[in-house]
Amino acid sequence: MDREVAAKRAEALRAEIDHHNYLYYALDAPEISDAAYDSLLRELQSIEAEFPDLVTPDSPTQRVGAAAVTTFETVRHAQRMYSLDNALAFDELNAWLDRVEAAAGGREHGYVCELKIDGSAMSLTYRDGEYVRAATRGDGVTGEDVTPNIRTVKAVPLRLRGGRGAGVAIEVRGEVFMPKRAFERLNEEQLAAELPQFANPRNAAAGAVRQKDASVTAARQLSLFAYQLVDAAVLGVTTQWDALDWLREAGFRVNPDIGRYRTRDEVRAFCASALERREELPYEIDGVVVKVDQFWLQNEMGFTSKAPRWAIAYKFPPEEKTTKLLDIQVSVGRTGAMTPFAVMEPVKVAGSTVQKATLHNEDEVHRKDVRVGDTVIIRKAGDVIPEVVGPVLGLRPEGAVEWHMPGRCPSCHSPAWREPGEAVTRCTNVACPAQRVERLLHWASRGAMDIDGMGPAVLGDLLSRGLVRDVADFYRLTMDDLLGVEHFKERAATKLYENIQASKDRPLARLLFGLGIRHVGGTVAEQLAAAFRSIDRLAEASAEEVADVEGIGPKIAESVRAFCDNPDNRDVVARLQAAGVRTEDVGGPEREQTLAGLTFVLTGALERFTRDDATVALKAFGAKVSGSVSKKTSFVVVGADPGSKYDKARELGVPILSEDDLAHVLETGQPPEV
Repeated sequence: MDREVAAKRAEALRAEIDHHNYLYYALDAPEISDAAYDSLLRELQSIEAEFPDLVTPDSPTQRVGAAAVTTFETVRHAQRMYSLDNALAFDELNAWLDRVEAAAGGREHGYVCELKIDGSAMSLTYRDGEYVRAATRGDGVTGEDVTPNIRTVKAVPLRLRGGRGAGVAIEVRGEVFMPKRAFERLNEEQLAAELPQFANPRNAAAGAVRQKDASVTAARQLSLFAYQLVDAAVLGVTTQWDALDWLREAGFRVNPDIGRYRTRDEVRAFCASALERREELPYEIDGVVVKVDQFWLQNEMGFTSKAPRWAIAYKFPPEEKTTKLLDIQVSVGRTGAMTPFAVMEPVKVAGSTVQKATLHNEDEVHRKDVRVGDTVIIRKAGDVIPEVVGPVLGLRPEGAVEWHMPGRCPSCHSPAWREPGEAVTRCTNVACPAQRVERLLHWASRGAMDIDGMGPAVLGDLLSRGLVRDVADFYRLTMDDLLGVEHFKERAATKLYENIQASKDRPLARLLFGLGIRHVGGTVAEQLAAAFRSIDRLAEASAEEVADVEGIGPKIAESVRAFCDNPDNRDVVARLQAAGVRTEDVGGPEREQTLAGLTFVLTGALERFTRDDATVALKAFGAKVSGSVSKKTSFVVVGADPGSKYDKARELGVPILSEDDLAHVLETGQPPEV
């Protein structure tokens, strides 16, 4: 490449990278993957390395990122928040290790390896040991003030433990992230409420941090790992390893999956192990951060204009591929929602072969501008869900036409309808066969009646033989019916039969969720169950009475009323009751709210109660049942093998109850004397 060509290419790359920096850092709306962005940046770096005179002060290689958006008050960091240089292969990691060893000059030194959490960097400020401010990284010099939102993250201590930080200001840095379970739960709730799902935990976490309403942030169940103590030397801390210990003892959550090593072989082994174990972790990672342990060597090595020389991010190989989009088809869900999905030439991504991926809705197809015949970029959102990132426009075939949602349902050919103001197109036929399949699978799903073994293949067999038409038919199935399922042997049939029978005793909230009432997700189902305590009482309630329940509005109430008014639905409920399926919660009539104002937390395995039954019974007396322990917790009920909640309760002095104590509370309806 001659200089003139290089200059033009560098100018184009700078403009493109600046555009994506703005989308990613300022708007939280990235258009391309990290791997694609890294590829653009590395190409620019190689050009500038070959032609140093082409480097400009405003080049993306000379700065951290785009400026913070102005919708939040800006905050200037006490010290600049740098990004990290990347090593995309072991030879690049080895080159960095060579530089560290040269800087050490034979002096004894070591390394700390930390998992690179795929979240949002955060700066936390404490004065006299008290939490006073949280700010995003922004452009590294200034960020956005998100103090109220981060206050809701339970992994962030509001006051440092042990008197740490007394009389001084301390800045701590960490990564805010959304655990995989919280992300799955959030998307389940989005799906149940017929709202768009989030693409991955990182975007969901970033969006939660920047909510105007802190209660929305709190509901997203974010967490944080602290990884840096700014000005650690002032506190007498001299190594990164000791800084992590200080943070942990001060009350911060520090990732336990870290390592302290002396040799490069140990560092490489940690990186290789992290790559192998990434799928097993409860949170997303995209690499390993390797840091020089000793602060004296960090100080000597210093910084470049954008990154510390004493740390590097070993990035995992990109989990993306390109393939050809063969067709865009439409699936029909249990509520009639018609969802487009991509059918592609098979391609292996993140360890599995992908041939289909959701496109969410018609608007999303148009936003990404994907067309049949395109070469598309495919990845696994959150390393789990196949997702089409977008087309490679330069490879688009001539004549590729824009896709539009069909005017009729692909399953029953009834007219399709898109309500004004909504993104979802629906089949208008309540008897649509496709809706039937999805409703039956939903009933058997883990969040509903939890009939383990009732998957698509088994259900398809039962449907083809005319044995199942609606959810009540599950409870008419005999062992002979199940033994007739293709490839089923007696053991599998017996297990499935037992699971069907066990599902009869699920709590009312599970049943309400399983019925697939529009707009009734898991949380709404619990609120309805707590308020009415039986499906018969709910069916008798007016829309106004339903809307009066805390957290339930007119839209949900109308949907519940419409479901209960449908004679086919009433018939299904009657047949469920005749089959012995529980349609009311334990405890009989409405109880006096003797436990109102008290919060219970359950931890460990209970022998005399299921967790669901204990929760329902406590709520029947007006108690609140929480999933986490805080100073506001009234009692923690401890079963066998309790976890960290038990330790937290002891630390905070929260009263501990045994299972016998819980039984007494439920028998008498009275709080224990402590």
